Amino acid sequence: MLTLVYLSLGSNIDDRESHLRDAIGHLETEGRLVLVSSLYETEPVEFTDQAWFLNCAVALETTETPQQLMATLLHIEQQMGRQRIQKKGPRTIDIDVLLFGDTVVDSPEVTIPHPAMSQRRFVLEPLAEIAPEARHPVLKKTIRELLAALPAGQAVRRIAND
Repeated sequence: MLTLVYLSLGSNIDDRESHLRDAIGHLETEGRLVLVSSLYETEPVEFTDQAWFLNCAVALETTETPQQLMATLLHIEQQMGRQRIQKKGPRTIDIDVLLFGDTVVDSPEVTIPHPAMSQRRFVLEPLAEIAPEARHPVLKKTIRELLAALPAGQAVRRIAND
């Protein structure tokens, strides 16, 4: 059975756009790519002493379970040279599961919906572009509503259409 999932992709090392496009290419082999947002340049949060990120959101149909998808994404990150040296630090690629249909998962391997997505403009802006009416299964709000509720702050600038 196919499930529509939404992912957040980010990179802030070297050729950020190339890293995002490579990750999207990997994802195309793992399911049916439905939509890809524009690219957004975003300032880092939490650990701010690093280069700005390039982010996008992806809608993907998959037959994998949440745990299988998480393992697949971690494998893609590893293949692309992701090194987890510093928490929230610079990275070639970061792929997060935001929503997995209406599924809610809280396990040591994966938490869905992504626990911080409702506070992150760099996640919500691209996601609102491709899925404004998608509903957060715990907060019961649409992505558009979550984005509108964010306080001013964190710079997010749309830079390219796909």
